[in-house]
Amino acid sequence: MWERYYTPENLDKAAEILAEYGAEARVIAGATDLMLELERNVRPDVNVLVDITRIPGLDKIREDDQGWIHLGPLVTHNHAANSRVLLDKAFTLACACWMVGSPQIRNRGTIAGNLITASPANDTISPLMALDAKVILKSKTGTREVALKEFYKGVRKTVMQPDELLVDIVFPAAGENGRSSFYKLALRRAQAISVVNAAVVLEMEGEKVGKAAVTLGSVAPTIIHAEEAEAYLAGKELSDEVIEEAGRLSMEASRPIDDVRGSAAYRKQMVKVSVKRILRSIKEGKEKAAYPASPVMLWGKEEPHLHESLPNGLVHTAKESIKTTINGKAYEFTTGQEKSLLRLLREEGGLTGSKEGCAEGECGACTVWMDGMAVMSCLVPAPRAHGANIVTVEGLAADGKLHPIQQAFIEEGAVQCGYCTPGFLMSGAKLLEERPQPNEDEIKQAITGNLCRCTGYYKIISAFEKAAEIQA
Repeated sequence: MWERYYTPENLDKAAEILAEYGAEARVIAGATDLMLELERNVRPDVNVLVDITRIPGLDKIREDDQGWIHLGPLVTHNHAANSRVLLDKAFTLACACWMVGSPQIRNRGTIAGNLITASPANDTISPLMALDAKVILKSKTGTREVALKEFYKGVRKTVMQPDELLVDIVFPAAGENGRSSFYKLALRRAQAISVVNAAVVLEMEGEKVGKAAVTLGSVAPTIIHAEEAEAYLAGKELSDEVIEEAGRLSMEASRPIDDVRGSAAYRKQMVKVSVKRILRSIKEGKEKAAYPASPVMLWGKEEPHLHESLPNGLVHTAKESIKTTINGKAYEFTTGQEKSLLRLLREEGGLTGSKEGCAEGECGACTVWMDGMAVMSCLVPAPRAHGANIVTVEGLAADGKLHPIQQAFIEEGAVQCGYCTPGFLMSGAKLLEERPQPNEDEIKQAITGNLCRCTGYYKIISAFEKAAEIQA
């Protein structure tokens, strides 16, 4: 799918590579969108990938002395969903990140990548637009700052140049009187694109709204502000009448189309409903009520951080081998550099336990652990395995003894056709590492990225509960 795969040692080197190859190159961070585009040949001119995931320090969320929050280009959706800074001072963004994909997708997908993909249905753009965010773009010749509201030119179009990469996302932290939330309407509870999404950010002055931002997604070619609703809310208390009118004005601002996920008429009506629900939850002080107290991450006991950079960088072509550790054993692959990690494991490594059900990150059958966290291996480029520590379903059993989740699946009869089982086992084992005694809601969170087409979920949930007993 590509000819050269660069792993630069710093951002300056990454910018040099982009300057050299221009439109032929793309930056790899999470790659959850790009891998699909390459697989489907949507980007036939791209043959150079620049993987910045080995550059240290880019996955940090911090608040500076001036009250600005910074998101590095490798901050993932799970980083954001678990961030105390964002939960306290930018809840709308944390909430949106929690609703993206599944734990495996959120462990790889980055907020920066979500912004750059520029789909009007992307979940993180609406809250960041409401938060008045800016992005910092870097090229070989320097950096520039672009307000997010000026970043988009249309559907999947931005002002970024081929030689630029996004290196920072910044926005002001909410003060003590800041309130915000996010609402997403989709066709299912997880792993679904927004039919409509909305973000609301309010600065309160006592019982009245001082300033309001209302942004809407999936109802226009780009994310839009409901400007009349914003102006209307300023200076008013959140009475039922005010909430009703703000919802109506937001609906009037939307310009949706008919598509397979919903009609334009339905979308317009649901804009009104979404904004009203957010405002009502803020009025009642319940905007965080549905958010899990401790979201399931599937990254084990501690938040994972990225490896140290490769001292001199690296470029993988057909001549450069991939050296990695799988299930505690050293491997060196001299072929497969242009494949996904899933196909490298199966075809070069002979490790066929991980399955390819969809090759789109939808089914979870390919779930493995990479550097301690669960990921969809179909969406990871094979060269990213270089220097990484990978565990597949073949590595769960130890010392001739099944892992508790494997034993529980047998005892509870949680297997039907069995094709999905490796993915469930990998998610379950990582959940038990993270939560030795998970409750039913946490189990359901853990398997949102895993599909059982035989609909065996009741037995699977029972097996997770049994595994906790066995492990204890």
